[in-house]
Amino acid sequence: MSSLISLRNIFTRRTYNVAKSLAAQTHLHHGLRHKSSAASDAIAAASIKVANGNLNDLQPHVRQYVLEKAGLCKPDQIYICDGSEEENQSFIKQLEKDGLLKKLPKYDNCYLALTDPKDVARVEHKTVISTKNQRDTIPIVEDGIKGQVGYWMSPRKLQEELDDRFPGCMKGRTMYVIPFSMGPIGSPLGKIGIELTDSLYVVASMRIMTRMGAAAMKAIGSGEFVKCLHSIGQPLPMEKKPTNHWPCNPPKTLITHIPDKREIASFGSGYGGNSLLGKKCFALRIASRIAKDEGWLAEHMLILGLTNPQGVKRYVAAAFPSACGKTNLAMINPTLPGWKAECVGDDIAWMKFDEEGRLRAINPEYGFFGVAPGTSHDTNPNAMETIKSNTVFTNVAETGDGGFFWEGLEKEVDKNVDITTWLGHKNWHKDMLSDAGKKILSAHPNSRFCAPASQCPVMDPAWEDPRGVPIDAIIFGGRRPKGVPLVYEAFNWQHGVFIGASMRSEATAAAQDASGKAMPKVVMHDPFAMRPFFGYNFGDYLAHWLSFQEKPGYKLPKIFHVNWFRKDSNGSFMWPGFGENTRVLEWIFKRCNEDNVAEKSAIGYVPTEGSINLDGLKESVDMHGLYHLPKDFWLEECQAIRKYLKEQVNKDLPEAIKLELDALEQRVRKM
Repeated sequence: MSSLISLRNIFTRRTYNVAKSLAAQTHLHHGLRHKSSAASDAIAAASIKVANGNLNDLQPHVRQYVLEKAGLCKPDQIYICDGSEEENQSFIKQLEKDGLLKKLPKYDNCYLALTDPKDVARVEHKTVISTKNQRDTIPIVEDGIKGQVGYWMSPRKLQEELDDRFPGCMKGRTMYVIPFSMGPIGSPLGKIGIELTDSLYVVASMRIMTRMGAAAMKAIGSGEFVKCLHSIGQPLPMEKKPTNHWPCNPPKTLITHIPDKREIASFGSGYGGNSLLGKKCFALRIASRIAKDEGWLAEHMLILGLTNPQGVKRYVAAAFPSACGKTNLAMINPTLPGWKAECVGDDIAWMKFDEEGRLRAINPEYGFFGVAPGTSHDTNPNAMETIKSNTVFTNVAETGDGGFFWEGLEKEVDKNVDITTWLGHKNWHKDMLSDAGKKILSAHPNSRFCAPASQCPVMDPAWEDPRGVPIDAIIFGGRRPKGVPLVYEAFNWQHGVFIGASMRSEATAAAQDASGKAMPKVVMHDPFAMRPFFGYNFGDYLAHWLSFQEKPGYKLPKIFHVNWFRKDSNGSFMWPGFGENTRVLEWIFKRCNEDNVAEKSAIGYVPTEGSINLDGLKESVDMHGLYHLPKDFWLEECQAIRKYLKEQVNKDLPEAIKLELDALEQRVRKM
């Protein structure tokens, strides 16, 4: 029996019978549903059992939302989460009982989840935004051109899709009501959401990733909240036994956003950003639209505090595509003597200019949802310390002594220990091949750890400051194997926005084509590392960024681009990376202090000779090669950027970005 049914035997049942009053509430609506249909749904929900909490204690607009969706999805009961440790432990026990979680006894309160192999990552081509006008969501491209900066769905089509999925989708299950805060509760930069879900895995993960529970519910008051509806899409009884005890519905998976209504509805997937709706769906897609409306920024950026040997501290925000080392940089261990680095956030930054004109940032999340493969004591020792307790691992391998394993941990595990892959292959070794002759990986490339941020040994003391931390520099970057130097600085804010708009990087595990097939590792355009996450028209997004240079009194951060991934002719990385990236951050720090350690190049300000501190570096580095700017490469880069912006942004491209591209090409031709 599933956990969502069995919980009825754990918690006291109560009945919330308000059919008489709801009969008159014909103004309820589900997204774009007709009033009469919504009223019927609400009446149908009136006698649903409440396993925990009291609907009468909810604010009227919150109660209305819960009952409306209960009437639509028809769960057996409603459970209002309070976020307590007692509640969490009861959920974990139930997840263990039902085979959705397995305890990893080598660590303290750590668990392993293995998903259906068809539900392992964000599904970009099934993630849509619905607005009345298509151009509000995406630029209108010319005939024959496929748009790459978001997927739009008409309100009419969206309603057809929702009506095909959500009615009755929670039959036999429990609807969990998850109140959560993105950002410190009470922060002027924070926002509140409520997720309704039939997945206990989602509840347990949202408790780690957000400030979830009674305090968040109280903070809503009579104010606005983002409405998040999620279902795994498998009402009971299921026609087919789920793979790995992981109910999902991949053929019907759809993740939808209605920014005008601040609503999210996700169906069919129980994994990651598809189901933890506070993450990419809320914190980027919906929040970026809210930020545009309210005059701030919601970005796919880490936040890092840096203190030099003299005790001066600065904060930077940095945008990298997924799986490009964001978490490693966010938790960097400096190799330069006397330097200190502290983490504020590893993935998302909400930033707003304060009354003094300084850009301040909060990390809206409460946990880390990091990519596991490649994480080790060599690459990210602070992450390894963070995940030793209270962590949920998904789709990683398991060792015979009750631990976790993935590619990158070969040096840290006893050679004699047995390893079972995420797909159940026993006695795994790195050279193991399938029957088809393909290499078998121990963990899925997009496998994750979900851990409380407070456990990170280098969390910044101000990471929960409701005011946010002051940002002195913004850094863009990505995986560029050739042509792009280690670091360079934008000439000004407008040029920096152009650099963000022209970001390119190798594809990640989440990138798929329209058929769902994983795309090869080719260099893709990923502007601002936001390509899958824009909540509105990319051209309008660029205009929004550019608008800040017109605001009087704003102290605009400097903007930089970094590339740790340049390779030599033998295919070897030219820069050691990881902790040695502190040397690049030191140069950025100097530039924020207006130190004269840069010279002008065709693409921006680059370090003067000797201004990158190489003292104590254990390996020789070809600094000339790292800063070599091949003219042919950059001419091709200009052509690729021009083609991309013309095709993908078209008439919505701001004139300022066109001028920056023209100026770059002219400078390159003179090289």
